Amino acid sequence: MSDIQEMIIESTTKIMEKYSTKDVINKAENGIWAGGLWRKLVDLGVITVAIPEGLGGNGGDFFDALSILHLAGKYSAPIPLAETYIANWLLSGIGEPVTDEILTVFYTKDMQPLQFKKSGNGWIVSGKAKNVPWARFAQKLLVFGETTAGPTLSLVKLEKAEIIHGQNLAGEARDVVIFENVFIEDCKQFEVNQDEQVKKVLYSGALTRCAMMAGALENILNLTINHTSERSQFGRPIHRFQAIQQQLALLAGEVAAASVATNCAVESYNKGKFSKEIAFAKIRVNEAAGKANQIAHQVLAAIGFTYEHTLHHSTRRLWSWRDEFGTESDWEQIVTEELIKLQKNQLWSMITCVEDNRKKVGK
Repeated sequence: MSDIQEMIIESTTKIMEKYSTKDVINKAENGIWAGGLWRKLVDLGVITVAIPEGLGGNGGDFFDALSILHLAGKYSAPIPLAETYIANWLLSGIGEPVTDEILTVFYTKDMQPLQFKKSGNGWIVSGKAKNVPWARFAQKLLVFGETTAGPTLSLVKLEKAEIIHGQNLAGEARDVVIFENVFIEDCKQFEVNQDEQVKKVLYSGALTRCAMMAGALENILNLTINHTSERSQFGRPIHRFQAIQQQLALLAGEVAAASVATNCAVESYNKGKFSKEIAFAKIRVNEAAGKANQIAHQVLAAIGFTYEHTLHHSTRRLWSWRDEFGTESDWEQIVTEELIKLQKNQLWSMITCVEDNRKKVGK
């Protein structure tokens, strides 16, 4: 870890500890925007990390950005930080300058592009987007569209859209955005290869979810260890009992596996946006989420299911994020399609390449 990355993580941790508290998270689940947290992150300059300064970013690399998202997952930060990162990465990838506005982007397998019709100095927009993260709080939505000239990528203001509020299991905003022949000015259209850009959203989204889930898993492990150290039974802390030690060991193993898989995916993302390591990571982290949640709730027993305890902030997010940007089945299908394309004797080199990357990350 570089000195700059260590400084970013230290500063971001302090902000998360102070502004992503239990009270802030609970209020966010009831529809109150965590404005204080967002403003502090903007002031720190982490909203536009991993984007060249020439395009309005603050420099840094994807390791920096994903480390910040790890903390966002660990502290259950109720803001669209990952979505803003993805939108800005896509914009900067086509040479467009970025800002620290609140942005969002979405992905579903059956999503349909919005329809754009040129009208004077603006566009008439029609269409619907489902399960859009944090749409009610976002200023703009990065969306795929269709014009008479072909497929486009567009950054659309949300002030004139009809937004129907929804939530995922974690209480995070997942809204429906509807445009019914809405006229929008200053709506830039970027001609793109839509299949390639959709794939970028999928892989970038999966990577950000892996980082956040790895952070949430780390928090679950910490909460479980603290609970077993403080809770006593028969005159001694319950972590002294062999059955509990076994559960803690299994939990620690799942957290470690998720962390290694995520780190491997982050390293590969710097080299190629559509890497198989991201697919492997989302599968493994999703599996870890299911196993870790079960163990943590078993160990904490009844208190872990109460609203007053903070365990549910992490476990509910893991259950929700597990289904976003591809389930295990979705990514297993993608991996299978890639395996079928392999030539003779390529399977072993593919497996050993992944192992080599993991060894590098572990050093």
